[in-house]
Amino acid sequence: MPGADPTLSTVDRIKRSLVGLRMPRALECLDAVLRQVERGEIGTLEAIDTLLIDELTLRENRRIKTALVMARLSTMKTLAGFDFAFQPSLDRNRILALAGLDFISRHEVVHFTGPPGTGKSHLSIALGIEAVKAGRSVHFVSLADLVGTLAKAEREGSLREKIRFYSRFALLIVDEIGYLPVVPGGGNLFFQLVNARYEKGAMILTSNRGFAEWGQIFGDPVVATALLDRLLHHAVVVQIEGASYRLRQHEELVPEHVRSKALIQPPPALPPRRRGRPSKLQGAVDQHAG
Repeated sequence: MPGADPTLSTVDRIKRSLVGLRMPRALECLDAVLRQVERGEIGTLEAIDTLLIDELTLRENRRIKTALVMARLSTMKTLAGFDFAFQPSLDRNRILALAGLDFISRHEVVHFTGPPGTGKSHLSIALGIEAVKAGRSVHFVSLADLVGTLAKAEREGSLREKIRFYSRFALLIVDEIGYLPVVPGGGNLFFQLVNARYEKGAMILTSNRGFAEWGQIFGDPVVATALLDRLLHHAVVVQIEGASYRLRQHEELVPEHVRSKALIQPPPALPPRRRGRPSKLQGAVDQHAG
């Protein structure tokens, strides 16, 4: 390392060192912190602690901002900003427990089901942001975009690489299941991804349709059942029953049949299975996929 420049003051040498160490926030705060020391408001150790905390805070904020962009979580939705009073069917404590992120460590799947506008995407994004803050890798995508990307990769002969890409995230959030029709073969492509992540990575899924309707959504009851077989094995199902938050100010303009609560059907009965062991259904799906 270069020796200390005797022509510089101690403060100037510290500033030069902070520049060399790429600590812009500490450099910005240095003069103000030194004035606090001179006035006897803080001690030397407290001054060092303040500079380091400010620098770490800046770096952490930058990391989170970059990670949110990479995760495609550009819309900032937080749990603090969610109106639990508007959706009394939701158990607030249950949602806050999910924010502890243990479901990611357990490679579980969280399902948010309910009518449009009830907060499913808000909650999924908020949990994704909590995961990013905790240093977990996250990716957010709508089902339509996901299936479209997988179909394109299949046509180009790079499906395996694309599935590997989506499998590397600790948390994959798939939004808007049931909102748009799935392209032919899309259910099989989604199944391949789900199967690759099964018991290896956590997922959050949002849907405005009941599980019993997945055969219609994916256009194939066998594939839909295979999907549910894995997605409900280690799962947390949060059913939201309520009115649309977005339409709350214009309720009188909305037809009665739209305002009425949508019925979300319970999951269909599935055969019990043990962790890590394929079910009998797997053979049927493999035969179907082949």
